[in-house]
Amino acid sequence: MNKTSRQLQKEQTKETLLKTAFEVFSERGIMNTRMSDIALAAGVSHGTVFAHFQTQEMLITEVIELYGARIALRTHELTDSCDHIEDVLSAHLAGIMEFEPFYTRLVVESRFLPLAARDVWVTIQSAISFHFSQVADREMQSGRSINIPTHLLFNMWLGLVHYYLANGDLFAPEGDVIKRYGKTLMENYIKLYQREEKR
Repeated sequence: MNKTSRQLQKEQTKETLLKTAFEVFSERGIMNTRMSDIALAAGVSHGTVFAHFQTQEMLITEVIELYGARIALRTHELTDSCDHIEDVLSAHLAGIMEFEPFYTRLVVESRFLPLAARDVWVTIQSAISFHFSQVADREMQSGRSINIPTHLLFNMWLGLVHYYLANGDLFAPEGDVIKRYGKTLMENYIKLYQREEKR
């Protein structure tokens, strides 16, 4: 059944609102943004936003679901064929860099997000954790990495990256934390990760 022009317009308006909300959340923060801010940025009435999203929580959750899925998919695509931990870490950083302002907001505000949105945040982390664990297990068995549970190795990496992102105003006031520090973080993490070769 073909959609009416009204249905198509309604879908287009919703897409515009989601894209606008993503951009405003990235710039101002998720929990600091009001529905009226989205309406103003999208050039629509306040009522139009509520016609598509009954509550602010629904809007936040849908934006995070949509863009969180894109981040997770991109991370999966980049890490799917990685053979070494350096490749996984590099792919992870590349995936973050594509969405850095929004991803940083998720890092900083994750504890305050609606429950459904927090579940999406966990899914994003699971996408990289899966690939990291597979490669780390292989490298541990081959004696290439230190013998630490993979979940701790992953959390150490994530903690390091998230710390720099959360404090981007200190590390990279001009923005682009990953572009500025990604290589340094990766190289130094690898030094901790790898088993020192016996001479």
